[in-house]
Amino acid sequence: MNANRSLRAVLLAVLTSLGAIAYAGDHAGENAALKAIIDARSEEDRARDPYRNPADTLAFFQVAPGMTVAEGLPGRGWYTRIIAPYLGADGAIYGVNYADRMWPLFSWVTPEIIAQRIAATAALPTMVADITDSGVSAAGFTFEAVPDELKGSVDRVLLIRALHNLNRFEAQAQTRSRALASVHAMLADDGMVGVVQHRAPESATDEWADGSRGYLKQSAVIQVFNDAGFELVAESDINANPKDQPGADDIVWRLPPSLRGSKDNPERAAAMQAIGESDRMTLLFRKSTPES
Repeated sequence: MNANRSLRAVLLAVLTSLGAIAYAGDHAGENAALKAIIDARSEEDRARDPYRNPADTLAFFQVAPGMTVAEGLPGRGWYTRIIAPYLGADGAIYGVNYADRMWPLFSWVTPEIIAQRIAATAALPTMVADITDSGVSAAGFTFEAVPDELKGSVDRVLLIRALHNLNRFEAQAQTRSRALASVHAMLADDGMVGVVQHRAPESATDEWADGSRGYLKQSAVIQVFNDAGFELVAESDINANPKDQPGADDIVWRLPPSLRGSKDNPERAAAMQAIGESDRMTLLFRKSTPES
């Protein structure tokens, strides 16, 4: 990176960070609407707010009503239940799932599960309709099947705990690089990507932090985004948890809500609950412009 690009990156990071800080003040009405949506959810959904911090996270990503937002791996809709009503009738939400070819790479996946996951992609509009009558547009597709008419039109792509498996199978099937290429293509010229990801200690080996344990190094995530045509413009500790200090034999799913390996061990379960959910990086990237 040359000196001019380095200076530009620093200035852009400062400006974007200041913009994220000022966002709440400049969008007070929108933030009130977001808070009302968050407060109206079920008790089960709200129970995870102390670790997921949805209001602060979406404000940091500068998500606003009327935007077109692509949500990576919407799953059962925890974030969808916030984003879909918040975007409103002038907005659009797209659920973006793993490419169909990726599912057989998981050793535990059966043909029935594959069929269910593929069907869930197409069913995203039905899920959104069950969540809200706001009139928000909705569609579902995979990372490797972005409709041509949507390319260059998306304001925000949110990859919330969505990167570890894409990275895990990169060497085998180029899953991460193809997904990020699609993200780059679907974004508008001023579009941004919000990332929340389980964070590995920087001291961990690359093999340990390849995503198979759920964790990725923050430095590695920044590097792969740079290589894919993005630039980091802001980072935050909104979703940090310093109590999560994984050891060499640990996986992220040992922690709540999964509690894998301790559901029948009350003492271990209590220890995992005391840690809480994982330590997470929160990063904001901008689609690089040709002159950068």
